[in-house]
Amino acid sequence: MKPIVRVEKLSKQYRIGAQETSYGTLRESIVDAVRAPLARWRGENGKRLPETIWALRDVSFEVAPGEVVGIIGRNGAGKSTLLKLLSRITEPTTGRADLYGRVASLLEVGTGFHPELTGRENIYLNGAILGMRKVEIERKFEEIVTFAELEKFLDTPVKRYSSGMYMRLAFAVSSHLEPEILIVDEVLAVGDAAFQKKCLGKLDEVAKEGRTVLFVSHNMLAVQTLCTRAIWLEQGEILEQGPSRQVVSQYLKTSLAARAEQTWDDINSAPGNEQVRIRRACVSAAGDVPTDLISVETPLLMEFEYWNLVPGAYLNLSVVVSTEEGHPIFNTGSGGEPVWHNKPFPAGLFRSRFHIPGDLLNDGTHRVHLYVIKDQTRVIYDLDDILVFDVEEASGRAGGWYGKWIGAVRPNLDWQTELLPESPAQPAQ
Repeated sequence: MKPIVRVEKLSKQYRIGAQETSYGTLRESIVDAVRAPLARWRGENGKRLPETIWALRDVSFEVAPGEVVGIIGRNGAGKSTLLKLLSRITEPTTGRADLYGRVASLLEVGTGFHPELTGRENIYLNGAILGMRKVEIERKFEEIVTFAELEKFLDTPVKRYSSGMYMRLAFAVSSHLEPEILIVDEVLAVGDAAFQKKCLGKLDEVAKEGRTVLFVSHNMLAVQTLCTRAIWLEQGEILEQGPSRQVVSQYLKTSLAARAEQTWDDINSAPGNEQVRIRRACVSAAGDVPTDLISVETPLLMEFEYWNLVPGAYLNLSVVVSTEEGHPIFNTGSGGEPVWHNKPFPAGLFRSRFHIPGDLLNDGTHRVHLYVIKDQTRVIYDLDDILVFDVEEASGRAGGWYGKWIGAVRPNLDWQTELLPESPAQPAQ
C-alpha cells in the first residue's frame, strides 16, 4: 500500500536570532534600518557567525492511510518542528516530506483564522483553504457549530473570542471538514477537562473513520489508546518507533529512571553537612509490580540511605510529597518507627523506608522534599526535589475519560448502590 505520508531525511536548522524568511515587510525594513547604527555603536560589525541549532536531524518514516501515529518526546525534542514542516508552515533545511491528501493542521490557537472575520465566516474560510466546495461545508456546518458550542457567538469577530472559544472552534473546524490527514499538536492542553475529553473522543471517531492522524501529546494514556504506532523523538532525532504501547513503555521507563533514583557513593561529596550525609534516595514500584510504569494503581516503596556522622544522635526523617506546582499532598515521618524510635544512632549507614499504597496518588508529576530531624524538634538538613517522579494513568480505566481527575489524591473508595422501595403515594387532600 502506498503511504499517505513519506518523510525522508528531514532536517531543520535554525539560526538563533536570525530571520527565517528571504523577504521582508516594510516594518521589518524600518526596524533593520534603526538596528544597524545601534549595532555599529555597540561594536557589532556583522562578521560574527550566528549560532545554529538543529531542531530536527535526518528524520525518516512513513505513515499508511488510516493510520493514527502518536509523536512523543520531552519538551524541545523537535515534535512541533516536525509538525510545522509537515504542515508547510516552514521549509526544511534538508530532506523532504510528501503528503498525499488534503491536510488540516491544528498547531496553535487560532491557526488559519482571520481575526476580523466572524466565527461563521472563518468556518467557510477554513473549508475553502482545505479545497472544499461550499455544499460540502454547509453539509458539516451544523455539526461544527454544535461541537464548538458557540451558537451565540457565531456572528462575532473571532478577535473577541477567548482562547478557549478559539480552541473549540478551531478543533471543530479541523476535525469535521473531512481532511485525509489531520495534524494535531498539544494545543488541546488549552481547554478544560471536559473539552479535552470531547476532543479526544472526536479524534477516536476520526481514526475509526479511516482518516490519517498525526498526534503530538504528553498524555501517554491518550497515545496508547488512540494511536496504533508511536514515534519517539529525542534531541531532534528518532530514538524509537513502533507499536504505541511498546514505545510509550520504553519512553516512560527511560524518563522515570533518571529522576526516580539518586545515589551518591562518595561520602565527601554527598549532599549533607557535618552531621549527616545522604547516600541514596529512590522511589519504585513495591513488590512484584513491573517498574516500567508507575500508574495510579501502583503501590510504591520510597527509601532513603544516609550516613549518621555524630554518634549518639537521635534522628528521624520527614518526607513531604507535593504536586508539580509544589502544593503539599501529604507529610510522613519515621518518628514512630518501632526499632530506632527514641534510640541513639551510632555512626554508620542507615536506611529508612515506607510504603505508599496504590490508588492514592493522582496522575501527574510529584516532587519529594526530605528533612533530617534531630531530637524530633530541629531540622539539621533538608533537600528539596530529592526525587521527582511521574504517576501515569492506569491503562484500563473504565469510562473512556482521558481528562485530569480533580485533586491531588485519587483514593479508590468503596461505593455501594441499592434499589430502594418506592414510598407509597400520598393521598390527595
